[in-house]
Amino acid sequence: MSDVATTNDGTGHEPGRQAVKANTAIKRLGPALAVFAGFLVVWYGLAALLGEPKRAAILPYPHTVLTDVWPTTVDCGEFLCLTGGGPSGVQPSQLLAATALTLAVAVVGLILALALGIGCAVVMSQYVTIERGFYPYAIILQAVPILTLVPLFGLLFGFGVLSRIIVVVIISIFPVITNTLFGLGSVDEAHHDLFSLYNASKWDRLTKLQFPAALPAMVVGFQIASGLAVTGAIVGGLFFQRGPRDLGNRILLYSSRLRPGEMVAAVILSSLIGVVFFQFFGWVGNRVGHHRLEQNKP
Repeated sequence: MSDVATTNDGTGHEPGRQAVKANTAIKRLGPALAVFAGFLVVWYGLAALLGEPKRAAILPYPHTVLTDVWPTTVDCGEFLCLTGGGPSGVQPSQLLAATALTLAVAVVGLILALALGIGCAVVMSQYVTIERGFYPYAIILQAVPILTLVPLFGLLFGFGVLSRIIVVVIISIFPVITNTLFGLGSVDEAHHDLFSLYNASKWDRLTKLQFPAALPAMVVGFQIASGLAVTGAIVGGLFFQRGPRDLGNRILLYSSRLRPGEMVAAVILSSLIGVVFFQFFGWVGNRVGHHRLEQNKP
């Protein structure tokens, strides 16, 4: 007799497998959805307590965030035509263009931060003198408030995309350096002795021993850096009031004009970019871990 029962559709799946998957999904998503629902309740409650006219100028209802930026329609005869933005006249395309620019700045800056951070960490891990000479300045760079450097970058490199990318690199490179350096130095001494026994070169030791051991710590550093990259892109836009309009510019503009609905929409879009970055590197970490498990199987 077979150990696996046959279902009614003849597929041979274990009974209750779909129910188990559904329960697993509920356990994973249920708490997050419950917290989100509670957040919306608190939001609605605070907005109701404010009352008019404070609510319109400070904290609108969640549903009005959509109506403020949703395109209105007019009758164009036989068809309905999309016009303008919401009641405030904001064009949804403006927010989408600002989101695209912020995303591009964050991606380019993050890629540069990853490349420079990994390169610096590799060099410092191979040469103790270089680590002792440069690592303190990496700490100082992280300790300096980035807001004090933003005006300087604007004066040196202008108020365009280049300065914003530099802000992203500086604000996100430190976790890449520290986590990569920690991972490269966390290899067990016995493994180093084994490579020394076989007269392995520095390159073989780095690529076949240190990098595989450092990957988990590196992925964590990448996740931290991805969130900081979005923060750097927004900060650059907030302070560079000239140049192309990104989400930082939009948030500042909507705040000065007392348009909280559009401002909240811009904040939500910037948060979504950070969530996408974080989830991407989480997926990369899971794939790397799964690949290492497959390699270690006998």
